[in-house]
Amino acid sequence: MIILGIDPGTSRCGYGVIRDSGPSGLEMLSYGVIETEPNYPVPECLRGIFQKLLEIIDEFSPDAVAVEQLFYGANTQTALSVGQARGVVLLAAANNSLSVSEYTPLQVKQAVVGYGRAEKAQVQYMVKALLKMSSLPSPDDAADALAVAICHAHCRRMLKLVGQK
Repeated sequence: MIILGIDPGTSRCGYGVIRDSGPSGLEMLSYGVIETEPNYPVPECLRGIFQKLLEIIDEFSPDAVAVEQLFYGANTQTALSVGQARGVVLLAAANNSLSVSEYTPLQVKQAVVGYGRAEKAQVQYMVKALLKMSSLPSPDDAADALAVAICHAHCRRMLKLVGQK
């Protein structure tokens, strides 16, 4: 199964593509960030994210999309911006008839590190280890997207074990 993980954002949208080969483990296929110009109008940024996501979906033909849920922090402007990017991600997935699963940052950290309050460096280290990468994934947005994809793979396996999928 190929999983596309997304850490949404309007200026930097992280993505990570992994293959879950079951017993033989997880494999990183691609990762990076979709960056938009800071002075571009929001609709143009969202269109750019959408088009790049369509290219990634076309190239890797994922079976599922996993998206980090919106974290409501103190900055409502950031929350609104991330929400818009999430909408574009959901549209790109729906446009390609892909199933979407959403995970909170706490769930992602729990699934990848085993501790829901793990630091970013711990998440990066475990992503590197689980995907057998030669170096830490960077930038943070891309590492987080890989972590979201790993979280989905782990949750999917667990649901299979308990007979729910």
